[in-house]
Amino acid sequence: MPRRVLPLPLGESERVALTELRRTRTTEHGLADRAAIVLAAADGESHAAIARRLGCSVPTVMLWRRRFAAGGIDGLRDEQRSGRPRRYGERFRQELIAKTLKQPEATTHWSTRRLATAVGASASTVRRIWKAERLKPHRVETFKFSRDPRLVEKVIDVVGVYLHPPEGAVVLSVDEKTMIQALSRTQPMLPMRPGQVERRSHDYKRNGTTDLYAALEIASGKVTTRSTEQHRAKEFLDFLNVIDRQYSRRRYPGAEIHIVLDNSSTHKAKEVVRWLAEKRHARFKLHFTPTSASWMNQVETWFGILTEQVIRRGDDPNVRALVARIERFVREWSEGATPFKWVKTADEILAKAVRKPQETSGAGH
Repeated sequence: MPRRVLPLPLGESERVALTELRRTRTTEHGLADRAAIVLAAADGESHAAIARRLGCSVPTVMLWRRRFAAGGIDGLRDEQRSGRPRRYGERFRQELIAKTLKQPEATTHWSTRRLATAVGASASTVRRIWKAERLKPHRVETFKFSRDPRLVEKVIDVVGVYLHPPEGAVVLSVDEKTMIQALSRTQPMLPMRPGQVERRSHDYKRNGTTDLYAALEIASGKVTTRSTEQHRAKEFLDFLNVIDRQYSRRRYPGAEIHIVLDNSSTHKAKEVVRWLAEKRHARFKLHFTPTSASWMNQVETWFGILTEQVIRRGDDPNVRALVARIERFVREWSEGATPFKWVKTADEILAKAVRKPQETSGAGH
């Protein structure tokens, strides 16, 4: 009988840090795999099971288990290897790093060859120092700090509805995708074949646009949609009536309808406020995401899938054909729908949202 391996002792802070390494896209692939090995070992999974699941060997699993036990998270990082003595000293390294961090005069960032020429070293030397210091001048990421004065309140409210919805309530994520273009290529597409990807002409003809309202049911993943020619308060009210019929009192007796949506002016128009104030619509409760945080609206994820699978590579002679393809996708999606899983707590979101001082980030909370 094989000897049972005890779970690897792991502190809560270490588990959080390892999980972050595993999930973050910018983590080096090897380091992410080592974090996964440690997390699995902490959960009591056997060496053989970990190796099979992650596609590595049992000795590899045992190595990184020992390295973590001896050195913690730092023990998972690559050690410096022996080799010939450094050609350039520490002073040169620091000067190269300082020059990397300073924007060049003629361009927006350094390349290895341009910086190598400027400092009198080889491009491979620059590349090695950049790798060691985790400097990536060619990469850029975007960020946006919310200025919403009610940021904390709204984050807690929206996340609470996702993770702990009121008993018996229907929770919907609602938004509109505007100005979806019906495009047709100027030449027939050349289909994919072995050794050749699908090809199409770069130019196209515009054949009109449509706006799409969508309501994603958080519990099931099913989607209700309506295409319109415009996206005013009137169209939003019409879509609220569609939701009212779809989730009628007869089908959902006593159920409240909780709707998560962004801060578009059409969602707060006087007509909408009057509609919500009517007694027959008292079961509708709106939850607004913070400003500049529409990503918290789960239907945005569905819109991304729709764009990738239906819209971006479509070839539609008119708006009617585009709408027909969208409606077919919605039907097929809802037939086999599964819900998206929300994993971030309000505390985790707020920890990142307020990680910089107000005078630096411009956040108004």
